[in-house]
Amino acid sequence: MEWLGRAKIEFTTSATPLALKEKDGTPTDLLRICEAAVPPCQLNPLLFNGHAQTMWTAAKAHGPPLHYKRRIFEADHAEFNGSFAVDFAVPPADSEPDASLPPRTTYFSEGELADLGADDARPMLVILHGLSGGSHEVYLRYAIAPLIESGKWEACVVISRGCARTKITTGLLYNARATWDVRQTIKWLRKTYPNRPLFGLGFSLGACILTNYLGEEGSATPLKAAVVCANPWELYLSSKMLKSSWIGHGVYQRALGTSMRTLASRHKEELDKYTNIDTKHLLNLKYLYEFDRAYQCPTWGYPTEEAYYRDASSNDSLLAVRIPLLAINAVDDPIASHLSLPYAEAEQNPYTVLCTTSLGGHLGWFEIGGGRWHGKPVYNFLNHMAFEVDLDSIDHKVNGGSKSGKSQSEGDFDPMRRRMRVNLNR
Repeated sequence: MEWLGRAKIEFTTSATPLALKEKDGTPTDLLRICEAAVPPCQLNPLLFNGHAQTMWTAAKAHGPPLHYKRRIFEADHAEFNGSFAVDFAVPPADSEPDASLPPRTTYFSEGELADLGADDARPMLVILHGLSGGSHEVYLRYAIAPLIESGKWEACVVISRGCARTKITTGLLYNARATWDVRQTIKWLRKTYPNRPLFGLGFSLGACILTNYLGEEGSATPLKAAVVCANPWELYLSSKMLKSSWIGHGVYQRALGTSMRTLASRHKEELDKYTNIDTKHLLNLKYLYEFDRAYQCPTWGYPTEEAYYRDASSNDSLLAVRIPLLAINAVDDPIASHLSLPYAEAEQNPYTVLCTTSLGGHLGWFEIGGGRWHGKPVYNFLNHMAFEVDLDSIDHKVNGGSKSGKSQSEGDFDPMRRRMRVNLNR
């Protein structure tokens, strides 16, 4: 039936799923919650494979018209200093549009900044967008609009440095291991909105960053639960797969490289000022792996782009996650290769459920009529976790430890032992 657009859905998790309890005392578990949250996946049969679903994202420009106010943060990390932006979802307003920002986005006024903070207990969602994206992305708005429009949720989008018309104040952009800005944002939210339960949502590269953050923090994260969509997982393998075919190399690697080259061109002055990178060479590159070789390696200290991909991948991070996590991937995703999907890791960690659909492409999941299927499980799962589950019933020490996936044997496997050492809380 797949050729009619009906995707096959499969779930992978531990043989003993994470035990949870509903607020009325009813026992349940993470797998049952995920199975109930994920509806049938009936996609547009005209978009009959992953390439069609993925490429249609470029043609489908419209989406729910969400509005944002932007706050600029000064990084509190001594090594990765500079500024970054966070866009907060707000009700529509009659304020004048700001041509320097994405559509329907303005800056908070000084008075509004001074008034930020509240004692309410409304759940708040922290969102990470994909490569070179922002809060304006259509796939992101389709996923969070139902939550915002319900009137029950607050949300903010952490903007990767240099994206969505932000200015960089150092030579740093971001990479798949750049978890420090989301860490600072979450700490600030916990302090500013002390009673709000916090949840996470990541897309594509943002899903990789969020998974890495969750692995680094273990049970120490203030987040209560999270969803990651279209995580590329094993970056090294996904890159190899893209380079192995004409369409992967000539279309996807080139399109991704173009987006990063365009991003770098907007910040040429800062890159020339703060780095020794040959920007003339950088801005003439075609493919994503070439950009990573020319920018990520010298900036972050990796010897090759493949060393960066291996170090920044999030498969092993999944083993160290200690909050309920729903991971959604399409098996026919041409960018996040199905060969990189962490089936074995999901089977080892009761805190995670990997949900795969046989169709959907990369952040496509287009339904008949133009809707996006992935917004439905995101909405259902997060609402159930926020309003139905007793969050205090989560045991953060299942599988032997609260902070990592270390074995209880005499071995010393630590899934978060990185090749490039970073003081995360510096």
